[in-house]
Amino acid sequence: MSRLRFLSVVLLALGLLLGQGPRSGYAQQTDTTAETTIPGLKMPPEQESDVPYVPTPKPVVDRMLELADVDETDVIYDLGSGDGRIVIRAARTHGARGVGIEIDPDLVKKARKNAKEAGVADLVEFRQGDLFEADISEATVVTLYLLPSVNQKLRPILFEQLSPGTPVVSHDFDMGQWTPDRTVDLEGDTVYRWTIPEEIPEDLDE
Repeated sequence: MSRLRFLSVVLLALGLLLGQGPRSGYAQQTDTTAETTIPGLKMPPEQESDVPYVPTPKPVVDRMLELADVDETDVIYDLGSGDGRIVIRAARTHGARGVGIEIDPDLVKKARKNAKEAGVADLVEFRQGDLFEADISEATVVTLYLLPSVNQKLRPILFEQLSPGTPVVSHDFDMGQWTPDRTVDLEGDTVYRWTIPEEIPEDLDE
């Protein structure tokens, strides 16, 4: 993780301890994402505040898609999609269809504009909503940039909705006791890949 993103996450965590939340985010009981605008989740209005938006660097996006073995047959869901760069890149370079889930309406508008400018508006869509309430069952690939505690709260939803064999790829943050299949370090950034198992181990079935 770069120094800027690390400092952003630390400041965000301190803000949560002081009772201040992000501008866009998760339900009240959850933590916030590392893309420090907290795309995809919601917070109560009294806990909202403006924080920097730090998107996934493009080289990391490419490595995430490579680790997931994305191709034209895939439907990639990016949970907390921000400006849409992951699904747009998947569509442009791999011909995949994509769906971004994002709570911030301004970022949804920006992502849709970016998709049109990239010429892939017919392959991708961006839905405004809480990722914890989203139907992601059609996804053949899921990408994340969320804090570890949020990943772990999301894990049961992934197990419940995704088909066995579906790759899940995360930028910078792990899934607790769920051991990744692969871990790749990229000059300060880390990418993790897991595969949804046929049977959920008892220690993960929570």
